[in-house]
Amino acid sequence: MKFARRRRDPVEVNLTPLIDVVFLLLIFFMVSTTFVTPQALELTLPDSVSGVGLEVSPVTLAVTEQGRYRMGGREFGDAELARVLAAQADQARQHGLVVEADARALHADVVRALDQAGILGIRQVRIATRETQATSTLAETP
Repeated sequence: MKFARRRRDPVEVNLTPLIDVVFLLLIFFMVSTTFVTPQALELTLPDSVSGVGLEVSPVTLAVTEQGRYRMGGREFGDAELARVLAAQADQARQHGLVVEADARALHADVVRALDQAGILGIRQVRIATRETQATSTLAETP
């Protein structure tokens, strides 16, 4: 006796819905992710009541309490300041230079950085401060 065999359909795995979900998640995370450049130095910025908020400049020079400088994730001393600033001079001339000096940094170290920026023709220099509330008790002048 001959039994009729059932014809089996080939098994298919449809990956299209899975790929759609993966791409959707990828797009979601790309859109919702914020990229923050971590500051490796612990700087205590000086306080300022009259400070004005501004956009972040791509060229930032940090001055530490110990008189060291940091730019682009690299720390260096006075001897390398001119060379490192000169490497970023074109971009700093276009976008400006932000100097983030520690509140306890020596004035001479900050002036040295500003002087070198002036020598390189960087005219748009901003000094980063921390915003505080006005607590002055000075009398207003009429």
